Amino acid sequence: MARVKAPPRAWQRMLSGRRLDLLDPSPLDIEIEDIAHGLARVARWNGQTKGPHAFSVAQHSLLVESLAFMLEPALARGARLATLLHDAPEYVIGDMISPFKAALGLDYKAFELRLLGAIHIRFGLPAKTSEKLGGLIKKADRIAAYLEATELAGFSLEEAARFFGKPAFPKDAKAPMRLLKPLAPDDAEAAYLKKFKQLA
Repeated sequence: MARVKAPPRAWQRMLSGRRLDLLDPSPLDIEIEDIAHGLARVARWNGQTKGPHAFSVAQHSLLVESLAFMLEPALARGARLATLLHDAPEYVIGDMISPFKAALGLDYKAFELRLLGAIHIRFGLPAKTSEKLGGLIKKADRIAAYLEATELAGFSLEEAARFFGKPAFPKDAKAPMRLLKPLAPDDAEAAYLKKFKQLA
């Protein structure tokens, strides 16, 4: 009798002890400590940045939240939390560069959005981000990408403007610039958790 092959494992064990099913993620298996720990160890720009440490997705998330709040000072706390969590799925799937995401196709995006929806529900947010907030996050994300590209990833101003658009900077641009210093993973994790606690 032929042996039945077991389906491939689709869950990942977290340091908290949770087992997150990547194909059917449950909000009950999501912990902010796992997210912060993972994002602080995922490098932006595939690690091709200046400094003694990689610039992590945790730091990028802090930068985007700061920029969104500067662009929209009346932004509600829940919207700011959703902004901080905008790349949270990358704590398990990593930070794939945009060209690779495009090559993988729409199934990847649907997978990413399903995981983000579970993360939102876990922390009391609507599963789907509103169109208005999504537009603000995208705008802040592009400004962050431009700043990271020119300050950390070796892009010229012209090249960055071509790929990310030349952003209209908020008046007080010093605050986000301070967030561009690459941190050691433990420090990035602590900063992310601190901001989460302020917003949650």
